[in-house]
Amino acid sequence: MNEGKYPAAYICPDKYLVQQVLDAAKELGLEVTDDARSHRFLSGKAILVANIYKVVNGRSVFGVGDEGSKIVISSLIIDDAHACIETVEEQFTANIPQGSDAYSELYELFKASLHAECESKAIEIASGDTTNYMQVPYWVWHEKIAEISQILVNHKGEKFLEFVWPLIKENPKLSHCVISADRIEISPHVTPIHMIPSIINADRKIFMTATLVDDSILSSHFSVDEEQIKRPIVPESAGDIGDRMILLPQVINPDITENDIKSYAKYLSGFMNVVVIVPSRYRASFWTDVANMTLDTGNLYEGVEKLKVGLVGLTVLINRYDGVDLPGNACRVLIIDGFPNVRKQIDKVKQSILLGSGRLVNQNIQRIEQGMGRGVRSNDDHCVVLLAGRDLTNQLYSQGAVNKLSAGTKAQLDLSDKVAEQIKGLPIAQFDDVLKYCLEGKQEWLSVSKGALASLKYSSEGNIDAVTIALRKAYDAASNHNSQLASTYINQLIGTVTDDKERGYLKQQLAEYINMYDQVEAQRTQLSGVMDNRRILKPIAGIQYHKLSGEVLDQAVACSNFLTTKFQDPNKLLIEVKGVLSKLEFKPKSSNNFEEAMKVITRYLGFEGQRPEQEYSKGPDNLWKIGELNYLVIECKNEAVATTICKDYCNQLNGSCEWFEQKYDQTCRYTPIMVHPSTLFEYACSPNPNIRIITKEKLKEFCSAVDSFITSIAGNNELGNPNAIREKLIAYRLRPADFVEMYTEKHRVKN
Repeated sequence: MNEGKYPAAYICPDKYLVQQVLDAAKELGLEVTDDARSHRFLSGKAILVANIYKVVNGRSVFGVGDEGSKIVISSLIIDDAHACIETVEEQFTANIPQGSDAYSELYELFKASLHAECESKAIEIASGDTTNYMQVPYWVWHEKIAEISQILVNHKGEKFLEFVWPLIKENPKLSHCVISADRIEISPHVTPIHMIPSIINADRKIFMTATLVDDSILSSHFSVDEEQIKRPIVPESAGDIGDRMILLPQVINPDITENDIKSYAKYLSGFMNVVVIVPSRYRASFWTDVANMTLDTGNLYEGVEKLKVGLVGLTVLINRYDGVDLPGNACRVLIIDGFPNVRKQIDKVKQSILLGSGRLVNQNIQRIEQGMGRGVRSNDDHCVVLLAGRDLTNQLYSQGAVNKLSAGTKAQLDLSDKVAEQIKGLPIAQFDDVLKYCLEGKQEWLSVSKGALASLKYSSEGNIDAVTIALRKAYDAASNHNSQLASTYINQLIGTVTDDKERGYLKQQLAEYINMYDQVEAQRTQLSGVMDNRRILKPIAGIQYHKLSGEVLDQAVACSNFLTTKFQDPNKLLIEVKGVLSKLEFKPKSSNNFEEAMKVITRYLGFEGQRPEQEYSKGPDNLWKIGELNYLVIECKNEAVATTICKDYCNQLNGSCEWFEQKYDQTCRYTPIMVHPSTLFEYACSPNPNIRIITKEKLKEFCSAVDSFITSIAGNNELGNPNAIREKLIAYRLRPADFVEMYTEKHRVKN
């Protein structure tokens, strides 16, 4: 402002942080305002403090699209940029609720294409199953764009479109559409931030962020030039992040349960403030019986103020991994309980496509690191961080995820691991002495803790992801009606990608742009993508099912070959399998993870698995090959809560049996299995007489047997010993002949 670069605006992720900045400005004696029309702001006498919603919305007072800049911003600071990015995504996403006329009209437009893509999922969506979602094939979206646009224009004044339509109306063709039973979601490929001219045209833009694993998202969401991203302004030293002891209780002792962690957290909260970050309201319910306070958007500001002024006890934060400051005694023990959930349906689609790829790891690690930063807000602050949840520990130690943490966090984790050796294998109740090193600021701990950070430097080069940059360039080119150039940007990249899943995903992005000028070639490219990744959209002609077959191979040998190829460290095997098993449970909105875990777990037992419905759009949820000619045809209904099995579920499994009989000859034997809390079919059902049921109790017994089996061979480091593995497969009843007998029950039909 002193240099004449005004008006100047300081933008925060939410109202809570706006108030925090206003309070800080008052303490510093700086003149600020939260009124965008204030003459003091417009004349350069005061700094505007506002949340990102104020600037980025379809009726922004700053101007949208062709309106130009109604209020010019010359100097723009976006604080907690990583948190603002999520909000910007939401503002550019249309969510059309079920029950609205717009939903009905759009659904009818896409109904036939959904059934062509995957009949069973389409039926479940039509029946009101809110756990399923399907992406509208891009070729259908392109073909019907005129009708889509007309429907959206007709309903643009309704509440769910009022603030979004002006932001996405310029080029709706370059959008993804995902349909579920409760809403239709429409979102652009990348954020068309040019629709907010005040941001694009600002003379100076400063993006402040503590943790960005991938700086390229500043390009995808704010259209920042790649060359500028490569030159971030960083502190001279990475040793300014405060003192953290980072412990993973279930790595220190794999027998520690989530209830053990909860009890220990409650014990600690009698002496200090303990804060638990959970990914969802569903997970918050696990902590309800010990929580003194639960905070979400509505009561966040008041709750944090209570933490800052005194002892509250145990506080639960719902899905707040960033944008919250908990300095000093406000938080002395911070628990990250599991991975954050993605909110957008298109992100769920991408997660499903990219399961097991490094691209997902980057996104997850960034959110976790942001969460770990909540409890230490200055270099003289200190906090103990506990990372809990089997899935979280599994993800951290697989695919090199730990190495993607920032240098400072990685150094603190490495030091904490060394200290944790003192309590290896002990129950969590005996962790007190180690925690006191940090909590009481003992000199021997502080010396090594500060020493571990002293020599660290932040990278002076931004973390650039070539894929993110290419997708941004492709979108910009297509926005200017140059789809051929858009295709070139992605095509140049595909040859450099070694991960099959990611390469298949990129081929789908390529095919989408090719479809705008050559529909035949687009389908060829889509088919090529399916060969790399069977979870992407199926091309119009469909794809051939590939049978689970191969040479006769002893189960124990197959098991040993897989384990020795994948794992050098038996402890990492133990951590990973516990993470997989943690997904095998009956709970809402978990079907995709459950089915993937059912497929993955086969490899640890020397079997083979597929997800035919997911990978080929037809067939059962899971198919296990448990012997050369023996198979399990499995339908997973782990989200069910009914006391009987409904007719729809029965028909699905019967249909999967027919599918198997068509694909495999009569020499192949199979057992149809349903995962469901009940063994009782409704009266109207006509189940296959051979159907068996995996109930909650049987699933628990199976998981326990697998856990014991893996613990045994990992504890004795017998991964490369087929004879020992064979003995333990027999001992823990995990041979092919055991599975149906031990871990399933007979079904019944209601009289």
